[in-house]
Amino acid sequence: MDTALQNSPSTPSKATSASTSENKRRTWAKRWWLKPLVFVLALVPFASMVYSLLTNQLGPNPIEVLTDETGEWALRFIVLGLVLTPLRGWLKKPWPVQLRRMIGLFAFFYAAVHFSIYFILDQQLDLVAILADVLERPYITAGSVAFLILLPLAITSNRAMVKRLGKKWQSLHRWVYIAACAAVVHYVWLAKGDRIEPFVYLAIVMVLLIVRLKRVIA
Repeated sequence: MDTALQNSPSTPSKATSASTSENKRRTWAKRWWLKPLVFVLALVPFASMVYSLLTNQLGPNPIEVLTDETGEWALRFIVLGLVLTPLRGWLKKPWPVQLRRMIGLFAFFYAAVHFSIYFILDQQLDLVAILADVLERPYITAGSVAFLILLPLAITSNRAMVKRLGKKWQSLHRWVYIAACAAVVHYVWLAKGDRIEPFVYLAIVMVLLIVRLKRVIA
């Protein structure tokens, strides 16, 4: 009798949990179009840059234009990925977080293209020149730090790595905030106060960091 009484309250709880999970799956199934749409939209900037390159619309210095564009899109996706978590709480909907991995991978994709253009086209695989740039130019140092952090985050973004790393996975992926800060610093130092956009990104990242800190403290 005592055992029955102890188990009876947990049964509705499990049923409720299962029902909630099923409702979430059904809701997400109704939004089957969302991920493909986001995927296509995320590729539009890259397709536009390729088209502009092939049709000679990038001006007299296409390498500089491509470097700037890919870098800024990488930062945009990093910031968007950080926005999705608090957005879930504000909307009380699960779909923002369900897009987070894709957005994070696109952030890495544009960062990788950005780094490749600099590494291959700009510096022509000159390791000595690249190392000198990293050591002598603070904005290159900050950008390199951001990319090196994004690399393991992208590698461990699949479900197999989530299971393998367990709790360590969350600790590792919190480094995205450091990557965001490094990327913003890279942009601010690169612009040298000539543009307002870097400071807009800086303000957004600072707000997101404050929101994150409040959640951790609470």
